[in-house]
Amino acid sequence: MSEIKDVTGTAFVVAEFRARENAEPHPLYVDRIVPIFLDARTKQAADAIAAGFPAAEKNVRLRTRYFDDRLDEQFANGCRQVVILGAGLDTRAVRKQSPGVAYFEIDDPNTVSLKQTRFAEERIDAPITFIAGDYVASGVFPLLEANGFNCELPSFFIWEGNTMYLTEADAMKVLRDLKARLRQFSISFDYMDKAVVARTTGERGATTFVERFAAMGAPWHYGIDDLEAVAAATGLTVAGTATIGELLREFWPGRVLDSIIYEHYSVCTLEP
Repeated sequence: MSEIKDVTGTAFVVAEFRARENAEPHPLYVDRIVPIFLDARTKQAADAIAAGFPAAEKNVRLRTRYFDDRLDEQFANGCRQVVILGAGLDTRAVRKQSPGVAYFEIDDPNTVSLKQTRFAEERIDAPITFIAGDYVASGVFPLLEANGFNCELPSFFIWEGNTMYLTEADAMKVLRDLKARLRQFSISFDYMDKAVVARTTGERGATTFVERFAAMGAPWHYGIDDLEAVAAATGLTVAGTATIGELLREFWPGRVLDSIIYEHYSVCTLEP
């Protein structure tokens, strides 16, 4: 396997957290594919991020269920193309296939190469168009259209674990470009509020969590306090939103909210 330094370290951390839901007696989802990317080093990296802060892992597991549910809804509504921006080690194209639906995954060349290699080694076949590129620097649509994406087909964009690493201008450009180019689409993404990004929540665990990502070379820049304003500024509407705390109370009603970060971290879906 490639060294962690050759693929974004955060991708391995997220994959580790996601995989741990498989061990639950009544899992929120089942991901039998993700273990092919994991080993002792990825476990160590994930443990270092989550040390003393269980919310780090729970956030990922709950948001995975949210995006899975939205994807199922999109299939039911006739979605024909799924685009995963900054895909990392996402496995939905394998574990959630649907007849007539094509997947497009955009990420850096090292991550794309690792996924292709591991899938080939495991003889995993899936309807994925892998696109090695930087969607911020190059723009989403030049990358997609050079790889067979059809702007006329109903499409769903999953933008998981990305927004906090971008600038506000870059995040807004992604949303505006979608609105300008597509006839029928939805986009689901997660976001922290400004207090988390600025490390001003007052909770030491939340601040340490952000600092650990910065120490991995993945600092956070962008937080959202007013989702409706973001939607209005990009010509979109909010089709749904929830805090991670709300998801926790829905899916794990007997569990304690052991950090304030659950109320500062949200998932949402926007559409024209």
